[in-house]
Amino acid sequence: MNVLAELGIAVAGLVLALVLLSMNLWRSILFLFPSSVRVEPEAPADQMDLPLELSGRANQLQALGFVPLGSHEEKPRLQRATRSYDWAHPGERVFATLHEGQGGAPRLYLLTPLASGGFVITADYRRPALEVPGVYLAGSLEDAPPDRLLRAHLRRLDGLQPAGDFTWEGRVAAGRSWYQGLGRKEIRKQNLQGLLWTVIALAIVASAFFGPRAP
Repeated sequence: MNVLAELGIAVAGLVLALVLLSMNLWRSILFLFPSSVRVEPEAPADQMDLPLELSGRANQLQALGFVPLGSHEEKPRLQRATRSYDWAHPGERVFATLHEGQGGAPRLYLLTPLASGGFVITADYRRPALEVPGVYLAGSLEDAPPDRLLRAHLRRLDGLQPAGDFTWEGRVAAGRSWYQGLGRKEIRKQNLQGLLWTVIALAIVASAFFGPRAP
């Protein structure tokens, strides 16, 4: 193989490695350090800049008795922050969080902190189903309307003791606690593939610079 062909293959490999790293390095960091995600308050209820795509779900939540709390941001390392919009139903002791999914599609999940230090989470989009009896219940009802999602969430709370402050500050604190504790297993499950692609990309780079050379 001539020198130009070898150089072309090496450059193509490096380009591929850089693309893989740009897409997956942040996921690897998230896998290794789930608690590195920053959860910060963004705007109180009277200053929430709710996207038009989420307004329909927001109206449905308020019709169910949820009151707006404010918005918060979640920022993994090497990624832009994502913004979420929070409500609470103090009577039922449930937080509701809206955010935009791919293509701006509205996504909703309900969250209740437990006296055990755990959480019950029910989403209207696909997410991993995980269960630690009495401590952690996470699952989904894909495309369920808010009223059905709330009924399912309350059923899953049967026999469990909600805890915490159902305020804006309480919601931000719950988010931080999730990333620092029981959410780590779910985060790692979601981002394992990103770690594997990062390892492959680094192997390509190592091979390009330190691989065997023709005599």
